[in-house]
Amino acid sequence: MRAIDVHQHLWPAAFIEALRERDGIPRLDGSMLVLPEGTYEVDLGDHLLGRRLSQLDAAEIDVAVVSLQPTMGLETLPADERGHLERVWEDGALELSSESGGRIVPLAASRPREGFAGVSVGADTFDDLDPLAPVLDALRGSGFLFVHPVAGRAVPGAPVWWPAVVDYTAQMQRAYFAWLAGGQSRWPDVNIVFAILAGGAPIQLERLASRGVDVRSVLYSNVFFDTSSYGRRALEVCVETFGVEQLVHGSDAPVIDPATTLRAIREFGESVERLVTLDNPNRLLT
Repeated sequence: MRAIDVHQHLWPAAFIEALRERDGIPRLDGSMLVLPEGTYEVDLGDHLLGRRLSQLDAAEIDVAVVSLQPTMGLETLPADERGHLERVWEDGALELSSESGGRIVPLAASRPREGFAGVSVGADTFDDLDPLAPVLDALRGSGFLFVHPVAGRAVPGAPVWWPAVVDYTAQMQRAYFAWLAGGQSRWPDVNIVFAILAGGAPIQLERLASRGVDVRSVLYSNVFFDTSSYGRRALEVCVETFGVEQLVHGSDAPVIDPATTLRAIREFGESVERLVTLDNPNRLLT
């Protein structure tokens, strides 16, 4: 069974060059990516279209939805610098989409743009939904909003995994509950996807119930959770909480191998696999 992956990242050649030309953060220094939260070695070959399509074939993925990851810290830059980098990425992503025959489907960065399947934003934008309102209004009935962590904090002495495991999950839980508290009632017709299972938010609904909230009232057909980085135990909790119809396959490639979560999804059987990897993602793209 072929699949759709709603959470991948792909850098066009012009964007890579723009990062190399920068003196400030974020920047590329050889093969080292310098971010606000730390410095990481990257394999730039993973961002070549030919290699990415081969990787999709190997994982039996037909379509990859790609976005410019907010973890690069662009939101901290002056508006002109941020706008330049986002435009370079978007223009290049449109070219890659065309060259791929539609197997690469891009999301715009920050605001809607023609030719994109929706918009990717950082979790911190949910701290105040009013500035995000024009984006959400534009997505009513067309496209979807993808919510992704922003850059974590550099913590002296912390292990390299700290931002991804501690900061990212906390951000996503905060964004999800901000949506429940003030977004869902205003935009019930906007499809929204929270990356990394909203930071494990499903397990917090029992705690929410302990504060007198009827959790059945927060189960919405327009709110989806992507599976990136999680295995069977976490997915079971999400399915039991929200139902399989609100789960969509996402991998976070090339950071994480898509095969990891795909194996876990396939353990649930063919009917669940079809919903999570094909039918549910198609609801976002059509």
